[in-house]
Formats: sequence, structure tokens, C-alpha cells
Amino acid sequence: IVAGGEPLFFLDYYATGNLAVEEAAAVVKGIAEGCRQAGCGLIGGETAEMPSMYAPGDYDLAGFSVGAVDRNTILPKDVGAGDVLLGLSSSGIHSNGFSLVRKLLEKEKLAYESKCPWDASASSVGASLLTPTRIYVKSCLPLLKAGVLNGLSHITGGGLLENLPRSLPKGVVAEITGHPALPPVFKWMQQASGLDDTEMLRTFNCGVGMVLIVKADKVDEAKTLLKAAGETEVYDLGVLVSGEGEQVVMKAELV
Repeated sequence: IVAGGEPLFFLDYYATGNLAVEEAAAVVKGIAEGCRQAGCGLIGGETAEMPSMYAPGDYDLAGFSVGAVDRNTILPKDVGAGDVLLGLSSSGIHSNGFSLVRKLLEKEKLAYESKCPWDASASSVGASLLTPTRIYVKSCLPLLKAGVLNGLSHITGGGLLENLPRSLPKGVVAEITGHPALPPVFKWMQQASGLDDTEMLRTFNCGVGMVLIVKADKVDEAKTLLKAAGETEVYDLGVLVSGEGEQVVMKAELV
């Protein structure tokens, strides 16, 4: 989707020592739900049993998606100074930063079954951390079809500081002036880790899972389409300006 394409189909690969049918079925059910949210077909995959390669209870999971995009509409396209940055919320940690998360749980003497210190409504720490990653296809696809997007940046490993520059040309800098407040899970992670804002933004999504780059005169149309697609909040993150050096400059503190 960040290249401007529409997902078509997905294939998975599931490898384990000895196949536990119920466990594998639950995994495939989750994959199928992700495909439903993305509007693409789960058309096949591979399951491998390799007893000498995996410890009991362990499994390895991989997959890939294929999409289609017109060659003339591949993103990023015509990104430049004056463009506006809009942000869509994440649902939590997503699937990045878990090496640090595990270390922090160990440091704070928390088990996955422990009471969740950042979310009283969660049944446990593990349940909160397993909140599924948001899939942004149905929110962004109407904007792609309407031609109002010049770029998209999925905030995954490396956070905002390392992912957004992939959509920016040389000589363009993103000034972040309106980062949303940290969701409780990230406030807890920052307090427990002692990380400064820069390292937080390089490690976690910090509440922003997708960044959209649009022309200034398309902002209202983009927000209207996003809200029609079900987005309840669209963040005004900042603007692009001419400049050299670091391509993401934080003008707002994480609070």
C-alpha cells in the first residue's frame, strides 16, 4: 500500500517440529482475518514439519503479499516542500521493539500473565502486548484511488525517524510540530526504560502507525475520505520544508 498498490493475495509459510493442528489452525485463522482487513485473498501457503530443526512448541512463521499498481502512480511521487504530513493512530506496540519490551518486563519483574500496569482494562500484560497490528489498507485505498496521496510511510522498525525519510527526496526535511500524546503503553515503556524522545521515536511507533504525505490543498479532502473510511482521528503531524541533514526534525516533545 505504501508504494501506491492494492493488495491482491497473500501466501504464508508455517514451519514447526511437530504439527499441533489446533495451534496451526489458530495461526491461519489470524492470517485470514488480516487478509480480510486488507481486502486480499489467502490463496495458499506451505506447512513444513522439521523435528530436528525446532524445539517442542516452537514454530516459525513468514509470509508475503502481492499487489498491483499502475507504473505511473507508484509512490512516493512529487513529494516536496510545502506538503503536509497527516498521521493515523497505531493500536499499540504493533510488531516492533519487542526485544526491548521483553528486557523491560524482565527488569520490572513482570510476567505475561501479570496485571497490566498501563491498561487496567486488559486481562494481562501479554494480552495487551498481543493487540493486533492495525492494517491501514481500507483507510488509505480510497485516497489512492482519488489521487490525493503523494507518499505513505508505514511506521515499523526504526520508528518515525527511520521510516519517514524513505518517502522523502533529497533536500526535503519533515518538521514534526504536532505529534500526538503518547498512548499509555509507550509512556510506561519510556518511564521503565529511561529512553529519551529520540530513542523512543527510533524504537517504537509512539502512537502513529501510518504517515500520509499530501499537498496542502488536498488536506481537507484527505481527511474527509479518511473519516468516511472509519478513521476517528487524523493527526496534523507537520509539514515538509527545504533543508539538508537529518530528514526528520522534531519540533514537538513527546508527552
